[in-house]
This record gives sequence, C-alpha cells and structure tokens, in this order.
Amino acid sequence: MDGIIVLDKPQDFTSFDAVAVVRGLTRERHIGHTGTLDPMATGVLPLLLGRATKAASLLPDTDKSYTADFRFGERRDTGDSTGALLETDETPVDRAALEAVLPQFTGDVLQVPPMYSAVSVNGQRLYKLARQGMEIERAARPVHIASLKLLDYNAAQRAGRLIVTCSKGTYIRTLIEDIAATLSTGGVMTALRRTAACGFTLDDAVSLDALKALRETGDFSGVLRPVEKLFAPLPAVHVTPAQGKRYLNGGALDFARCRSCGPEPGTGERVAVYSGGRFLGLAALDGGALRYVKAFAENI
Repeated sequence: MDGIIVLDKPQDFTSFDAVAVVRGLTRERHIGHTGTLDPMATGVLPLLLGRATKAASLLPDTDKSYTADFRFGERRDTGDSTGALLETDETPVDRAALEAVLPQFTGDVLQVPPMYSAVSVNGQRLYKLARQGMEIERAARPVHIASLKLLDYNAAQRAGRLIVTCSKGTYIRTLIEDIAATLSTGGVMTALRRTAACGFTLDDAVSLDALKALRETGDFSGVLRPVEKLFAPLPAVHVTPAQGKRYLNGGALDFARCRSCGPEPGTGERVAVYSGGRFLGLAALDGGALRYVKAFAENI
C-alpha cells in the first residue's frame, strides 16, 4: 500500500501511537509520519505508507495552521494545561490590549523551545531532562509566523482562541507564553487543533473510527492520497518516456531538453519529475543537468 493517509489525530494519542494503530488497521508494515503532534493536540497528521515513507526526509518546508485555545493568569511547566501549575496571577487583560501586541509576533521572530519538547541539546532530548526536573539554557531559534489572528476572547475569563499559520518548528504553547509575558501575565495553551500541514487540510483528513470501518473490507483506496501531493510546492518538470527510464535508472537529464512548468529552478533546487502525467520522483538542478534525488515509481 503506497500513499498518504491524512489522519485526524484524536486527543491523547502520540504520533507514534497513531502510526501503530494505523499499521494494525491497514496491515502495512512501513508507515511513518511527517512530524510529531503533541498528545493533547488533534487534527491533521499525514501518515506515509509503503514507498511514500521515502519522502520523510525530503519534505519541502511548508507552513502549518492551527487553532489554539489559551488562558491567561497561570504558568505551567509544560506550557499547556496538562502540566504542573507553577504560578498564578490576577493581571487583567482586555481584548484591545491583546490585539495590540499580536503584530509583534508576526513575521520572523525568535522563539526559545520549551523544555518539554523533542529538541535535542548536546545529544539529549529536552523532554527527558525536563522529566528529571532539570532546566537548561536553550538558544532562541528563528521561526516565521505568517498569520496570527484572535478568533475569540472573553476578558472576564481571560481565555480565548487564536488562529495561527506558521513555519515548521514553531511551538504554539511558547507563542502563547510569549504573548502573555508581553502583557505582564502568564499564559497556557488549553487546546490545539492542527488544521493544515504538508499541503493537506482537515477536508483531507479521516478519523480513526472511519479507518476502523474500512478495515472490514480492507479497501483504503478512498482515503489514500498520492505521494506527489507532498511535493506540489516544487517546480514540475515533464520528461519523455525515454528520459523517464533514464531518470529511474539514476541517470542525469539535460534540463534544456525537459519541459518545465513555471520559473526555471535555481542551482541545487529540487523539482518534481513527471512523465505522461505520472509522478516519478525528485531531481535537483546541477549545472544544467537534472540529477537524480529519489524515485517513487519503480518503472515507466
């Protein structure tokens, strides 16, 4: 079984839990995911099946979108409502003040990753150190917040909901903590739902219950997405059948003799290779030649 199942991940499942369950339902041994999603989070989790697992290390950088619930007036060790309470305060925050600071957190910003995260520092996962009660210095990392909007806010409860579109590696709970600090209070994330990732949205997603129902027939074709959807942001290059065979055998192609859709890629830039409308794989431009990167088709 080759392709992508976009799972609407349920709450309290880790990404590895989701992989294990879908492996059991589909009986496909080779399954991976495109990036972890916190256990408390729900929503879009693309799972790679069969030959599609080869895409895991080749994914183009694409923005992800979330709806995030938050509450001001407290700090917790995890940055979300699942953690141990560290501090509370009664600082009032009105809607106008909140909306006024949001522009500070759009565009290119620096963010210190939370201790409860999978980031490695000196070869050690931060969450493992955090579970031992340790906190170490972490360098701030650049992230990009493409869009940040306040969807709802109750000043009396100091709680609301944000819509965020951001780059890979952005921590929404850290974003909420940073917004709260700017308003001289604490803040925690109380819920998180990923609405888009890797070019997929909730409209593409399927629930675990729906997958369990499909297990009866063993036919998952209706929810299996093609691997080329992951590479839709890349320039497309179309080749002849003869060129396609050469490419699949690892041979380089003369870019000038290929048909490119869109602007010419820059040196080292990856492209998606097609022949006869069929996705073959990835190549990279190198001195006027398209060099083989990874094939997702066995033959032409």
